[in-house]
Formats: sequence, structure tokens, C-alpha cells
Amino acid sequence: MGRAIIVNTIRFILLIATQVFLLKNTGYYNLSVPYLYILFILLLPFNIPNGLLFLLAFVTGLTIDVFYDTLGLHALACTVMAFVRIIFISVTVHRDGFDNEPEPRLGIMGFRWFLFYAIILAFFHHLLLFSFEAFRISQFGYTIVRVLLSAVLSTFLILVTEFVFYRKKVR
Repeated sequence: MGRAIIVNTIRFILLIATQVFLLKNTGYYNLSVPYLYILFILLLPFNIPNGLLFLLAFVTGLTIDVFYDTLGLHALACTVMAFVRIIFISVTVHRDGFDNEPEPRLGIMGFRWFLFYAIILAFFHHLLLFSFEAFRISQFGYTIVRVLLSAVLSTFLILVTEFVFYRKKVR
């Protein structure tokens, strides 16, 4: 338990610092914006209580909001992403027989499951973030293109990060 808290605290600090200092001004003509910090919420343990998950997601988003001056948009997107995470895990983990696993990592869950998990959660995060950022029906097409391209770029960065720290499950 104590080790998990220390690992997740270090992960939080490193991902927020990477997002703020390296990825904040990175993008492709404002169409594709990478958000690597959502990996923190993706990698939280399966057995985390829902209330704590929502609190950590909200604090993560609020921390990014402070640096991006977005007035709660990231907090909203991260909190909804935490809700989608709960639904996704309850549907897939128990059905696929991953009940005894501690956390949703690439080396533990497998590439296909983790890719689908990252794409779905990144899509919902970006959909809410960019929809509320634009907040115009006239920019619907542009917003959808931004959501799709940013979700692909964010998922790519998440997979690269997971492969860098890849550890095969020991049975």
C-alpha cells in the first residue's frame, strides 16, 4: 500500500511536469495536441475506491488547469474520464478474467486490451475538453477532427511511455 502511494505520487509529479514543461506548446497546427498527463489516471490501481479516483482525477485536471489557464476544463474532462474508466474496467476486466491484477499496465493486461483502454479514455477526455473549449455548434467538424487527431497522438505517446517502462508480467 505504501509503495503504491509513493509510486503514484512520483508518477503524478513526473507526468504533470512533462505535460507542463515539455508538451504545453507542442502540437500540430492546433489540430493535434498531446495530453500525456492522462496516463496518471489510466494507470491508477484497479482496487482504488471510486471516490478517491474521482478526487485524484479532479486534482490532476485542476493542476493542469492552473498551468494552462483553462478554468476547469481539464478538471471536468478528467473527472468524466474517471467515470468512463470505472465503466470500462467493470465491463472488460471481470469478463476477460483479469480479476487478480493490481493495475492496468501494458505488460500486465496485454497490448490489445491496453490500446483499446487508452484510445477509449483519451477519446472521451479529448471530446469533453475540446467540445467545451470550442462551445459552438458551428465548429463541430473542426472539433471532431481535433478530438480524433489528439486522441491518436496522445494514445501514441501513452504507448511509447508504456513501452519504455514495459515490464512483462511474472506468473
